[in-house]
Amino acid sequence: MMNFQKMMQQAQQMQFKIQEMQEKLAEVNVESESGGGMVKVVMACSGMVKSIKIDPSIIVPDDAETLEDLIVAAVNNANTAKDERIKTETQAMMEELGLPEGTQLPGM
Repeated sequence: MMNFQKMMQQAQQMQFKIQEMQEKLAEVNVESESGGGMVKVVMACSGMVKSIKIDPSIIVPDDAETLEDLIVAAVNNANTAKDERIKTETQAMMEELGLPEGTQLPGM
């Protein structure tokens, strides 16, 4: 009976840690850029784009396609940075809980 209680406590602790990490990451922002810094994107680890800054010198009415491509690249870079941050935080939490690498956590 003690093993079952201990297992339930560990499961509750893990669930609490997962929720805590998700809340923490929702507040964490990552930044990225494209075009040598001409387009900058700030994205929350929740996936929400917080801001996009565009250097006015690249706003050329006859060449919207280049600007569009730079925005897409900056957003994609931010998304990659977000995924890496989540992966790093998840691995750290798993180590803290003594879970083996590659363990699939619910909600992650």
